[in-house]
Amino acid sequence: MSRQPAPMRARKRFGQNFLQDHGVIERIVGSIHPREGDRLVEIGPGQGALTEELLAVHGSLEAIELDRDLIPGLRTRFFNYPDFNIIEGDALAFDFRAFRGEGAPLRVVGNLPYNISTPLIFHLLSAGDAVRDMHFMLQKEVVARLAAQPGTGQWGRLSVMTRYYCQVESLFDVPPEAFLPQPKVDSSIVRLVPWQVRPHVAHDETLLSDLVRRAFSQRRKTLRNNLRDIMSAETLESLEIAPTRRPETLSVGEFVTIANHLSENAS
Repeated sequence: MSRQPAPMRARKRFGQNFLQDHGVIERIVGSIHPREGDRLVEIGPGQGALTEELLAVHGSLEAIELDRDLIPGLRTRFFNYPDFNIIEGDALAFDFRAFRGEGAPLRVVGNLPYNISTPLIFHLLSAGDAVRDMHFMLQKEVVARLAAQPGTGQWGRLSVMTRYYCQVESLFDVPPEAFLPQPKVDSSIVRLVPWQVRPHVAHDETLLSDLVRRAFSQRRKTLRNNLRDIMSAETLESLEIAPTRRPETLSVGEFVTIANHLSENAS
């Protein structure tokens, strides 16, 4: 049995909302489905509600926590798990590739504050094969954008760049009542699995990112307007992409086609 934590006030500057609903916690861990040999990493364990279930099921867990005031309580609560290791640090600045070392790829899980969710996801995706998969609790609207399809209002820069790096699956929604304090928005659980072999490969990923940002800078305008400083309508037509299309209609593959043409023809 683990020791129950003393109540703590969530800190607004860390975007903390502590998960309390045990049914939701069990469902998250069931979705992760830890197996022997997996290397689990939890980002922002908070008061340890999800941590407890992960340790009960798997017995081994490494956690990264920024709030130093929470760390002593977590170490006390899970003292009887010798394979629980907590690291004080900022996940946004953490070197996940070095952390993996020669061991198994990391399986990362966490309830992420809205203000760090997008940069943290891209930070993890930049770690390449160091990460096997990610299961995150995010604001529902963010998951909707991550899991969007081309041709929908949610499809945008975040959707394109995330899909370039990984497969995305929206798993289930979590109501505000599952947290303390209750957030003002619904949350969702998302699964992100980096491609082992990317279906589309950009010659220059920085250029691809800049292109996607430029294309979506004015969503209501056409590619002819948004890309006119870097590519002519005639060139788009030569790539079999109509310049009258809006950016939300383009697939990841089409954005990569444009980026690779720019890369190949850079002066």
